[in-house]
Amino acid sequence: MDLPNSLDMAWRDAAVLGFRYHQRLAERAMAQIGDEALHQALDAETNSIAVIVQHIAGNLRSRWTEFLTTDGEKPSRDRDDEFIDRGANRAVLLDAWNLAWNAVFTSLEELTPADAGRTVVIRGEAHSVPLAVQRSLAHSCYHVGQVVLLARHWAGPNWETLTIPRGGSSAHNQAAWNTDDYAKRTSK
Repeated sequence: MDLPNSLDMAWRDAAVLGFRYHQRLAERAMAQIGDEALHQALDAETNSIAVIVQHIAGNLRSRWTEFLTTDGEKPSRDRDDEFIDRGANRAVLLDAWNLAWNAVFTSLEELTPADAGRTVVIRGEAHSVPLAVQRSLAHSCYHVGQVVLLARHWAGPNWETLTIPRGGSSAHNQAAWNTDDYAKRTSK
């Protein structure tokens, strides 16, 4: 891949930022609910936060362990088991969660510019390294959104927003861009 040196790893660095942001988003959401709420599903056909965490952890651990050299779907992974809530406590869930995220960041940090041109396999399907990274990021973001929505629901009126609060966009923009600069940017 013939990219200028400054762009050689920009795709990877952007992915690291995206993964870290979404990891923290889910953690901040989960911190706002009690242990019992981790295991509450909206109905019999939906997953609890605990199940989603188990699934994200299993998926990331499988995809990112030996990322460049083995199929991203490891024979040792029992995906179906990830969707059974075994009642694991918060510490156990977060240990699995943290191990999985460590695998992601360790593998990403080990990537070199030459790796961008390599091919990896996920469930027997070939992917470029950047595509496999983006596939994993998109999958993680999808499920982190579910965690945040459920935590928001179970926290109820005690919820503290994780981003700009409803009705707070103008105040946020003015604080971020000062009033004069904000007016210039929005008048274009």
